[in-house]
Amino acid sequence: MTRTDDDTWDLASSVGATATSVAASRAFATRQADPLITDPYAHLLVKAVGIPHFNRVADGEIDFDTDPLFDSQTMCEQIAVRTRFFDDFLTSATQADDGPGIRQVVILASGLDTRAYRLQWPAGTVVFEIDQPTVIDFKTRVLADAGATPAAERRTVGVDLRHDWPQALRDAGFAPDRPTAWIAEGLLIYLPPDAQDRLLDDISALSAPGSRLATEHMDSRALNGDWAKALTERARRHGSDIRLDELFYTGERTSAADHLTAHGWRTTIETTREVYRANGFNPPADELLGMIGDSGYLTATLERS
Repeated sequence: MTRTDDDTWDLASSVGATATSVAASRAFATRQADPLITDPYAHLLVKAVGIPHFNRVADGEIDFDTDPLFDSQTMCEQIAVRTRFFDDFLTSATQADDGPGIRQVVILASGLDTRAYRLQWPAGTVVFEIDQPTVIDFKTRVLADAGATPAAERRTVGVDLRHDWPQALRDAGFAPDRPTAWIAEGLLIYLPPDAQDRLLDDISALSAPGSRLATEHMDSRALNGDWAKALTERARRHGSDIRLDELFYTGERTSAADHLTAHGWRTTIETTREVYRANGFNPPADELLGMIGDSGYLTATLERS
């Protein structure tokens, strides 16, 4: 499905289906004999969406071990690295050793993220989740029907990030004068360059000094379209019709690190090689690294308003 300026989706279509895909990967990794991560709600949510291919992934019914791009172990390690990075970021931000820690968290494009339910949050933490209204409503209903309860005060904000989400966030009780921990997981690549810049501008405008942000860092080689095409071909080999090469916005853009630095954020980038080694894994094969370059993960702290 080709992207348009006003496109919309649920968890079975377009960008929304990618959230289901990531949740299926978390469910697959969770079901391993010696799991690298544990998401107790991922399988439930994937099955509730009901896309046959992602059901099979979550159930462990697809043999990825002969895939030429990456096998089951690589798949589990990749989702473990990604999940742990954002988990650890939020834990560190809210449980800082040098003070009370941040008590206001915003998860942008939250999709099937279950951190509000599965992480251990300090008392008084408020977690805001922002996504399309149908996505927010679906996840809330499925988890409530299953008897799951958030481990923090969870406030949902059903709004498209291309619309006036800052006002919707404030209307939900967000306090711009308090430090905030922001995560934008698997988001920026789905935004056109100008929309990415506006999002980062809005985050900066809403952030008090001491706020923190985590997102992916995309090397220019990962933005030339080859990575999206390779992932699309891999998905097709296993029965999925998701077209990441139609959903990603490739091409030149200002890096998030450069844009944030210009707005007073102190940024740190960890490359893919570094985060894999930090988790005790060997880096991905050279073929994969050749496509994604020095991509990895970015953290930032706002030092001035």
